[in-house]
Amino acid sequence: MAELSGLKLEQRHGKSRVRVARVWKSHDGKHHFAEWSVNISLLSDCLPAYVAGDNSDIVATDTMKNTVYAKAKECSEQLSAEDFAIILAKHFTSFYQQVTAAIVNIVEKPWERVSIKGQQHEHGFKLGSEKHTTEVMVDKSGTLRMTSGIEGLSVLKTTKSGFEGFIRDKYTMLPETRERMMATEVTASWRYSFESLSSLPLKPLYFTERYMDVKEVLLNTFFGPSKGGVYSPSVQATLYEMAKAVLGRFPDISFIQLKMPNLHFLPVNLSSKDNPVIVKFDNDVYLPTDEPHGTIQATLNRIRSKM
Repeated sequence: MAELSGLKLEQRHGKSRVRVARVWKSHDGKHHFAEWSVNISLLSDCLPAYVAGDNSDIVATDTMKNTVYAKAKECSEQLSAEDFAIILAKHFTSFYQQVTAAIVNIVEKPWERVSIKGQQHEHGFKLGSEKHTTEVMVDKSGTLRMTSGIEGLSVLKTTKSGFEGFIRDKYTMLPETRERMMATEVTASWRYSFESLSSLPLKPLYFTERYMDVKEVLLNTFFGPSKGGVYSPSVQATLYEMAKAVLGRFPDISFIQLKMPNLHFLPVNLSSKDNPVIVKFDNDVYLPTDEPHGTIQATLNRIRSKM
């Protein structure tokens, strides 16, 4: 940020949606695969480019794009999206004197290994549903801010959900119920407590494992035990239990944000005043609808104890 004759300039520049796929080939013939969409944003001392048309301190966005491919090639061992984002951010802040901080955002496509007749295929993959996301910010001193997340985790249970006791007024038509279908598409984002590059864990694929573990906790909390499940009095209550379970399980996560739209499945009813029973439905046929839908969002932070 710079002040110019009573004006304040805040600037950054970068390259968006750099798509790269990487294949790692093991000696045993097994291939590993990742596809990433990379967004890079650099904070840099390039004021002359704005005020004097002097581009001598600018890292070209074409250079950023090509750096993604070059660094992907240099990664000879399989790594997580988080680790690749850290590699890129470290490069831009250390290689270029003008760059004071780098923000790297990656969305990983959910390619999953296929199984043929119960055996995992060596080099065959299918596209899944939910996406793995991460955003890493690194400055020249090595200070780190890192978040990871999930987008598009669609979940549904056909029972064990209700909604009662809410405010009723002349505009309220929704009936109270202890028996309804519950469906949502979870978007989650959590921040790691690591605050410097030197504090990062050294275990390979640490963040890939943590992503899978967080997803498992979210799913287990939403559904409950396979026999009987768990009752949900509201999307809000379930969201809170899911967030609390993640913070309770993983001490290296400092906060988590969840967005869970309430996707509706409306029971079909063909009866009317003149025809009390045309077809008798017992909550087994529904009309799926996702517009309009309720929106529920909350962030749960870990409170640090004061010494």
